[in-house]
Amino acid sequence: MATNVVMPQMGYDMREGTVVRWYKQEGETVNRGEVIADIETDKATVEFEAYTDGVLGRIVASEGIAVPVGNLIAIITEPGEAVPDAPAPPEPAAAAAAPAAAPSPAPVPAAAVPPPAAPAAPADGPVRASPIARRLARERGIDLAALTGTGPNGRIVEQDVLNYEPPAETPAAAPEAPAAAPAPAPAAPADSRIELTRMRQTIARVTSDSKSAAPHFYVTAEIDMGKAMALRRDVNAAAGPDNRVSVNDLMVKACALALVKHPKFNSFYRGDYLEVHGAMNIGIAIALDTGLILPGVSNCESKTLLQIAAATKDLIARANSGTLRNDEYSGTTFSISNMGMFDVESFTAIIYPPHAAILAVGSVKQQPVVRDGELAIAQTMKATLSTDHRVADGAEAAVFLMEIKRVLEKPVSLLL
Repeated sequence: MATNVVMPQMGYDMREGTVVRWYKQEGETVNRGEVIADIETDKATVEFEAYTDGVLGRIVASEGIAVPVGNLIAIITEPGEAVPDAPAPPEPAAAAAAPAAAPSPAPVPAAAVPPPAAPAAPADGPVRASPIARRLARERGIDLAALTGTGPNGRIVEQDVLNYEPPAETPAAAPEAPAAAPAPAPAAPADSRIELTRMRQTIARVTSDSKSAAPHFYVTAEIDMGKAMALRRDVNAAAGPDNRVSVNDLMVKACALALVKHPKFNSFYRGDYLEVHGAMNIGIAIALDTGLILPGVSNCESKTLLQIAAATKDLIARANSGTLRNDEYSGTTFSISNMGMFDVESFTAIIYPPHAAILAVGSVKQQPVVRDGELAIAQTMKATLSTDHRVADGAEAAVFLMEIKRVLEKPVSLLL
């Protein structure tokens, strides 16, 4: 029986997606779990896996054309089965049909038309590049053929595009000016215009919607991280350089343990009820050059500290190479934003809908403290919990944050 493949919703805020590349052609066999396409959303390019075995009977969505979530993009059939009729693939916006040389009288929003074709080789050409590298090259007008890939097997990755410097042009010889000619006055700095990327437009929309719909309130605690940092040093010394645990990994595990005791903060507000999740799938804010994404590590409550560290390291690497999976975007239930690596002491974060809360983590600093009436130096960190007041009240948020503090100040439970 034929299976309709539709544009998936890879995240709460996704409205449409674009097939950047099909890895299979019509008539080729596909296996369940096999990557068959790269799909670009407003925030990233994600590998799309087939969810059934069969034959790719028909490709409905052409590469480079935006398709609304839920619309048909392909049909997978059983071997030998006739391909059923499908609606015609979506047509490009009318504006795209205009001659390439025709000047545009006014700036056109990025979402109104498909992205302009890059001068790089086509997706099925000989140039090997990650999806995010192709998108960056297209946005910056860089020919991928001019780059040298530093990824596996010479694949061009995001950093190769970011590091690219075009060759300097040799200026034409200027006519000699009269010796007595006065130097021209310096030109006044000109105003400029920065067009927002689709990702930045999406971030603006989602954060505005979140602040408007969810009544935020904030609770801050100062945590003594001395024992947690000592535990981290011991674990890293025993695990070796390839299995290092970060401060953020400690926070993920501590939040997972606290969420087990306070499941209300692992829920979604659904109007007249809370949808409480059994698994603690914790999203981690990752800052890319193109914007902020929030993919997650699943089932953190059942993972060891070293397993969380390995999963986070892999998640960040694939976020930068543009090879995240759909479930890593759409399955998160709680989130953490850490700016400690930027030496930020404290900040508040906007809740990622439909989450009930987000924890903002600052840097670990040596601070003077009073212990038993005497002055001492301690490693402290400030953490601020942003909570949706429709889900929980201030006292509940304080108790939840105190549980995170308790776990980190007595960190042996992080190893159990």
